[in-house]
Amino acid sequence: MRTLVVSDLHIGASSGVDLVRRAALRAPLIDRLRDGIDRLVVLGDTLELREVPVRTATDHAGPFLAEVGEALGAQGELVFGGGNHDHNLVAGWTETHLMQDAPHTMGLDHRIDPREAGPIPAQLAAAAAPATVSFAYPGLWLRDDVYALHGHYLDLHTTVPTLERIAAGAMARFVAPIPADHAAPDDYEAVLAPLYAWMFALAQRSGDGVVRASSASSARAWVALAGEGRRAHPLRAAALGTGLYAGVKALNLAGLGPVRPQLSGASLRTGSLFGLGETLRRLGVDAPYVLFGHTHRSGPWPVDDPAEWRAPTGSQLTNTGSWVYQRHFLSDRPGVGPYWPGVAVVVEDSGPPRLERLLADRTHAELEPPASAG
Repeated sequence: MRTLVVSDLHIGASSGVDLVRRAALRAPLIDRLRDGIDRLVVLGDTLELREVPVRTATDHAGPFLAEVGEALGAQGELVFGGGNHDHNLVAGWTETHLMQDAPHTMGLDHRIDPREAGPIPAQLAAAAAPATVSFAYPGLWLRDDVYALHGHYLDLHTTVPTLERIAAGAMARFVAPIPADHAAPDDYEAVLAPLYAWMFALAQRSGDGVVRASSASSARAWVALAGEGRRAHPLRAAALGTGLYAGVKALNLAGLGPVRPQLSGASLRTGSLFGLGETLRRLGVDAPYVLFGHTHRSGPWPVDDPAEWRAPTGSQLTNTGSWVYQRHFLSDRPGVGPYWPGVAVVVEDSGPPRLERLLADRTHAELEPPASAG
């Protein structure tokens, strides 16, 4: 089965940075599906449910899903994973899982009928007809040697002091510690699911201002410290770095780490790869190939150190990138850099997964959100 894998579409993003919402920008992906692809897998964060009401996100997703269903046809398959921004799509199933008689632990690959997941998943499945639609959580086996997951569990182990890393660290420190060995997905869900439920409720019931504000502040910090491929700002970076060092020291002393006082492009890359590697080690995933999303940083590319993309379990890691336009991560040169959106991964019946850039020929002007976005 020839599979195309993407992640982090964030359909419905209030700032209009979600690219597949726009017909001209999703066209290369739809055309690729018509080119001998049997299955499309979206690893997670299909919808943006932390910024807008569910109804708004699903309305924006409708045209895209209709085109996907038409391109795949009745013999094709569409599989949705669950991420941190759309965790609510699988929350109904995970809650049902908790109600079953113990011991009934969550495995690595559960296929979920949309009707069992809830009314919103069922609505998404109907929109993608005639393709067969299912959900998979917390990941899925694409082949016997290829495992794929969104990757949000890595937030518990990354060395980068992001807001989610700090919140997850507090939960793991005081509420539900993650076993150092032989962990199960349920252990990660005990820490992260309550955080996701709170963030979802905040966005759905109190407007989009609070959640968007935290994203904007993170973006400003990234630009000040200079991201991968961005021009450096040494004076601002030095000033922010002093405060960052003190804050990180306090976090580690409080037992919420270990995190490091670094927010460079290299530290974000290595921190997330370390976090995923530690997740795979604790879960016992030793597949030869592992695909993930979540970080929006695709790879590995020829400029990367191959050793960084090898997990402690021996798995070769591949990141699918995103379909979101985040100007603060991008260089001025169109189509280059690991954060340039529009990346997909092709998984054939054999051989290593292969990265493809589907929007490499688009310019900043084409990708920028229209003035009427929202």
